[in-house]
Formats: sequence, C-alpha cells, structure tokens
Amino acid sequence: MANKNETPALILSLLVTLALIGAGAWWFVGRFNVGNVLRPSSPTATAPDAPDQGTSPGTDTPIAQRLSLGQQVLFPQGASEDKTAAVAAIANQNYSEAVRLLEASLQQNSNDPEALIYLNNARIGDGPSYTIAVSVPAGTVTNVALEILRGVAQAQNQVNQAGGINGTPLRVLIASDDDDLDTVKTVARSLVDDSKVLAVIGHFSSNASLAAAPIYNEGKLVMISPTSTSIQLSGQGNYIFRTVPSDRFTATALSRHLMNTGQQRNVVVFFNGQSDYSISLKNEFSTAFATDGGQILSEVDITGNGFDPGNAVKAAQQQQAEALVLLTNSGNIDTAIQMVAVNRRQLPLVGGDGLYSPKLLQIGGANSEGMVVTVPWIIQANAQSPFTKTARQLWGGDINWRTATAYDAVIAIVEGLRANPTREGIDTTLRNSSFAVEGATGSIRFLASGDRNLPMQLVKVAPGSRSGFGYDFVPAQ
Repeated sequence: MANKNETPALILSLLVTLALIGAGAWWFVGRFNVGNVLRPSSPTATAPDAPDQGTSPGTDTPIAQRLSLGQQVLFPQGASEDKTAAVAAIANQNYSEAVRLLEASLQQNSNDPEALIYLNNARIGDGPSYTIAVSVPAGTVTNVALEILRGVAQAQNQVNQAGGINGTPLRVLIASDDDDLDTVKTVARSLVDDSKVLAVIGHFSSNASLAAAPIYNEGKLVMISPTSTSIQLSGQGNYIFRTVPSDRFTATALSRHLMNTGQQRNVVVFFNGQSDYSISLKNEFSTAFATDGGQILSEVDITGNGFDPGNAVKAAQQQQAEALVLLTNSGNIDTAIQMVAVNRRQLPLVGGDGLYSPKLLQIGGANSEGMVVTVPWIIQANAQSPFTKTARQLWGGDINWRTATAYDAVIAIVEGLRANPTREGIDTTLRNSSFAVEGATGSIRFLASGDRNLPMQLVKVAPGSRSGFGYDFVPAQ
C-alpha cells in the first residue's frame, strides 16, 4: 500500500507521464483502436463550396464547413495529395477524377473511412440516391469519430456494391459536431432543414443526443445513436432510436458480476456529476445493485471541489469497500486512470463502457490488470463473422464495438428505406413490432421506447500482445 508521502508523488509522476506520452498515445490509439487498427489517414481541409454561411453558436466555424458529402475534409491531419486533390475535384463536380484519386488514396491508406464514404459518394455523382447523415465529434474526439465512421462506411460500401436499395445507391453526408451542445443543435437543425436527408446516425455522447432529440422529433427525422446509453434517451420521441444497449443493461451486468462472480457486496461508486451518461449509469447501477442485495458505501463525484484520487481510494479502503466501481465518462478517463494507478490492484475494479479505451491498457498497464468493463460487442467472440472479416479487409486490422453498432444503425435505416424511402416511412418501419434485421451485433429490434434489447458483455484487462501495449481486453466469462 502507498504511504501518505508516496501518493502525491505517484499522481505527479502519472501526470508527467500522461503529458510526455500524449503525442505517442494519439498515434498508437489511432493505429490500434484496441486491436491493431492501422493509423487513420487524416487529410488537410480544403475550402468548401458552401451553400450556407451561418455559424455554429459557440464556435467561429460556419455550419457549411461542418457538413460534407466530399467537397471538404473534416479530419485535418496527414492528408495525402490524392485525397486533397479529390475533394477539390468533388467541389468542382469532376466526379470521375475524384473516383480515380480516392481509389489511389485508399491504396496508400486503406484505414480511412472518410475517404471510402467520399469514394462511394463520388461514384454516385449527380445521379439519384438516398441520402443519410452521420454526425460525429471530428474535431474533439477524433478517434471515436473515426470508429463510428468505419461502421457507416462499411455499411454504405456493402449496400452500394450489392446494387443499392431497390436499385438506388446510398449517399452519406458527414457532419462534424465536436460534441458541443450548441453545435450539435445547429447541425441537427441543418439536417432537418435539408429535405434530402432521410435519417441520421448520431450523436456520440448522451449529452449530445439528448440535446438533438427534440429537434429531430419536431422535424420528423429518424435519429439512431450507436453510442449514447443514458436512460434519459428512452422514450424521447417516436423518431429516436439507438443500437447500443441503455445503461440499465450495463448496470445489471456489473451488479451481477460483483455479486455472483466476485462476491463483492460493499462498494464505492465514482461518477462524473456533469455527464448525463455518468449520472444515468450511476443511478441505474445503484438500483440494480440494491435489488441484487449489495450495499453502496458512498457515491463520489470526481468533478467535486478538492477531489483527489489518492485520498478517494484511501477513503474507500477505510470504509472497508470490497470493490471500486468507476462509472466515469470517456472525457474523464485520465482521472479514472489515476485512480487505477493509486489503487495498485489492492481493490477489484469494474467500470462502464466509457473506460473501454486503449489509454487504459497503455497508461494503466499492470495496475489495470483484472479490471472488468462492459461492452455491447466483443471482437474475439465474433472473429469469424462476415462483418468482422470484411472489416479486417477494409481497414487492415481489428475494429471495436462502436464500429459494430454504427454499422447496425445504417443497416436498420437501409431496411427502412427499402420498405418506404421517406422520413416517416423509415420511422414507421423501425417501430413495427415485427421489424428485425441481422446486424453485426445480432438481430436488430427496437422496443417501443426506441431502445435496443441487447445484453451487455464483460471484458477484463489481461496480459496480451493484440493491442501492442502489453495488455488486452479479453472476454471476462
């Protein structure tokens, strides 16, 4: 156990380490995505051919510069010359040249979902199509945005290679919302106002999806989030769906693991009081754990004044906690990793999907070994599925659950388009009690609330070489 003088030094050392490896961590995360996905190509932005010069509230970026069918690049690092030239060709409606350049760019950098989406759009050119949009935090949570785009790009490519939807190809509009609530609302209004957009995949965080949901409902435009889990999203309106299970499923999985597997009945819960996702998960876990016979000794908000990871872990030990439950969101993963470090594997650790990150493996290292987190989809359990095999061929490596649930969101929308290619027609199809379509994560069905009836799965941190960090996420059961 660390003594009183060691803990501040340990935290200071960890913070210095985080700063020093920041650039390297960004490169590795882009490369591996928890499983050896190659580094994404991220091209230089070009001037858009913008139909609308309004700006996003809270930013200086015109909304038109956040929306792209291929006329600009939304991931402004590491552009290839071919891709830079391709977006200029698309802006000038020179689609045949854009196709040639994008094919060449993908030969150089296959792990570029934005380029694949633009390639499929360029192949359509000015021809008829069905248009859907995907809204991602391109400028702020870039790696997650690319994970989501991989699922969308794979689904679009699959649909169009198979001849489209009743002969009509699928076009994808990419929106960059930066997970900023004002920008999210502006993007949502723009998509509602564009009559060509028939459905939306998004948004990333629960906060963002909750902010956008009323706008989509009023505009009668289907939104399917592949990543928002807050229980508050349930029943937000007839046009709101998700392909990821809600926090209720995560809470149940964690509670049963603690009670039945680890026999840990007394726990301390840590959460982010400024995150809808984290608050939702904390509340659902509290209910599930109490129902299962467990006792929560205390609930600690990591954003509270004076919060100190070392003191928090020490206090939990003094309360005779048998486990620490980390229900923080992905934006606070550095604080969670500090807690993992100062805990030094003294108390068992469990957490939600917000901690499913290469950062935990890389920086947490040996201190994170044995930690259990929840995910809706595990690649090791689906290694031979057609979806996984195709993903490896497209991206040159493994993908994670966000790619799988984003793929499922597109597949569900495509089935709606196949039945009735209108905004209201898609909604009617998805809400039909007999609706079902096979996706990457299994059969896609929606409850009356718009939720997905899909159990969460458990993974744990164990020594391994798959990620390149010396530790991997592996099935816990």
